[in-house]
Amino acid sequence: MANSRQSQTRRLKMAERAQQQLDLHFPEVPASLLWRRKSNDGFTTVPRTLPIAMQAIDNQSKGAPAGHALFCLWSRAPDNPLIMVEAPATFAAEAGFTGERAVDTWRKRMKTLRTLEFIRTKQGPSGEFHFILLLNPNIAVELMRQHGLVQDGLYGRFKDRVAEVGAAGDWPTHTEAMAEKAAKDATEKMGEPK
Repeated sequence: MANSRQSQTRRLKMAERAQQQLDLHFPEVPASLLWRRKSNDGFTTVPRTLPIAMQAIDNQSKGAPAGHALFCLWSRAPDNPLIMVEAPATFAAEAGFTGERAVDTWRKRMKTLRTLEFIRTKQGPSGEFHFILLLNPNIAVELMRQHGLVQDGLYGRFKDRVAEVGAAGDWPTHTEAMAEKAAKDATEKMGEPK
């Protein structure tokens, strides 16, 4: 498992290689047609495993796919996992839902995402989904797998991608944190000092 410095060095090498390939294969494309995070406005940070997580979600929400709704939430995240939904109709429209039942359809997708543990929610002025906390999709996919909700082929691709992007430590870190919390809760329950 790569540490933070190794992952950063690897990303730099990948960026340099990608630039070389860009210069070789697309030299005629003007820079103004390219999206560059450091020079263009309107960006956010999205987990690189999100497309596979979206597939896992859609496989569990047949007939009512919720993966795209999760992507829309991530595209609105201000590099912070908390989103405030003041106008649910706007979020519904961005997720592709139109008509009289657009907001109801969007809310159903939010319930699916909450059930699958991709988000947590709190009620607020705009309703049940006013505050949405985006959870680590790598952890959510692992939890789905533990509940038998992710097929072998998709899970294999997910594990390959997690390793490729340097996120293999997410699950062990989470399980360790949960074990520490359980031990602390048990100690407090027994009345022992903290």
